[in-house]
Amino acid sequence: MKKLIRTISWAMSLVMAIVLGILVFSWYSEEMRVQKTQEGQTDVQIGGDFSLTDHTGKPVTYADFADKPLAIYFGYTFCPDVCPTTLSEMTLWVEELGEDAKKMNFVFVTVDPERDTQEAMGDYVNAFFDQLIGLRGTREQTDAVIKAYKVYAKKVDDGSGDGDYVMDHTASVFLMKKGGAFSGTISFGEAHDSAVEKLRNLIASAE
Repeated sequence: MKKLIRTISWAMSLVMAIVLGILVFSWYSEEMRVQKTQEGQTDVQIGGDFSLTDHTGKPVTYADFADKPLAIYFGYTFCPDVCPTTLSEMTLWVEELGEDAKKMNFVFVTVDPERDTQEAMGDYVNAFFDQLIGLRGTREQTDAVIKAYKVYAKKVDDGSGDGDYVMDHTASVFLMKKGGAFSGTISFGEAHDSAVEKLRNLIASAE
């Protein structure tokens, strides 16, 4: 009986080890895919055309930003921490770049158009820096641009019990070369000097 129990225990441990190995391999493969994508080493397409409205009510497409490199960030105005932190850091990047900042476009796209009205977007982006442009669209337009940029965005109940929600979303800033090719990302919390260096390199690539 004890031998049977040991055999079953060993078999279960083996199965668990195999399953864990598969999960780790899958995670590692995905991490490598993302890393290679960010380095421009795969054929995965990130970016593309879109049809949205800016915070002044003007309809725009990607063509309106294709004349310069682009830093594009996805978030929402009700975001309690990640979005204001990232856009505050972006403000510091722009200050560090000085006149060179004018050689880039900076865009904030809401993943929560149901709550982020044009007025809300205007108030929000104006709290950061003048170059920042806020974009919103219909749910269909928003889903299309989210898909194009491989952004994760999901509505999550905030646990208050009154139907309120937060948006779990990708926190990286996407960097696009002049013309629209994907260049890489600036991750959430990345060191200031590293972020600015990436922007300077992006600007240099367009000259």
